[in-house]
Amino acid sequence: MRLEAGCQITFEATDSTPVILMLRPRSGEGQWVIREEYLLTPPVPVIEYTDGYGNLCQRLIVPTGSFQVRSSAIVETADAIDVLPEAAYVPVEHLPEQVLQFLLPSRYCPADRMGDLAQEIVADCPPGYAQVEAIRHWIQTHIEYAYGTSDASTWALDTVEHRTGVCRDFAHLGIALCRSLNIPARMVVGYLYELEPMDLHAWFEAYVGMDATGMTGRWYTFDATQAQPRGNRISIAYGRDAADVALATQFGPMQLVNMQVWVNTVALEPAESA
Repeated sequence: MRLEAGCQITFEATDSTPVILMLRPRSGEGQWVIREEYLLTPPVPVIEYTDGYGNLCQRLIVPTGSFQVRSSAIVETADAIDVLPEAAYVPVEHLPEQVLQFLLPSRYCPADRMGDLAQEIVADCPPGYAQVEAIRHWIQTHIEYAYGTSDASTWALDTVEHRTGVCRDFAHLGIALCRSLNIPARMVVGYLYELEPMDLHAWFEAYVGMDATGMTGRWYTFDATQAQPRGNRISIAYGRDAADVALATQFGPMQLVNMQVWVNTVALEPAESA
């Protein structure tokens, strides 16, 4: 499906504030960016770089007063996510070096403190994809999705204790539980078509898929906020947890005033549909 997705964010700064934005999707697995628009009001100089996770980051200084960012893109997306229940666990010694960092505890994902719960959830599931799916299903059925029940300091242990949260909390919990089983897991933020209510979204991916020849696996998508696998996603950023994928990281006095998010279908041109 071809989607037009974007967000418009308004900030208010009481002084010139250095900011790093992470709002541009890039072409990759399951998505192809056809067209982009990135508008800053008032316009300011921007330096773009790629961080250690491959995310496109924009570095700028927000001037005093009102500042607006409007980012949108037309993206060809996959209508379904890959599902492979028989995908096996990849032993740590066979993981690619760049994947190893996603085994470690991180700020919001204390994997070293969640092993008992993870073992209880996965029970007799075969190691690998089936374990991750059991974790996803447990979160989806045991944690209530509720706005206003968590904040920027909430970590996975809080979510287990209070049994409430939003997509960010669901993803953190899934990541922590996977890592406690030595399954690499990472956070993804982006857009999901027909998400209700519409907002920027977060989910997680797990690295599984060892085959009989000893070849290593790949990343699979898991979304504990959804009862069934859903495609038509646009990924913006990847990281260990929310600290790595913040859409705006500020280094000074600046407040978020308003944010609008949209995801709409785009009709193919007549020549393309012929």
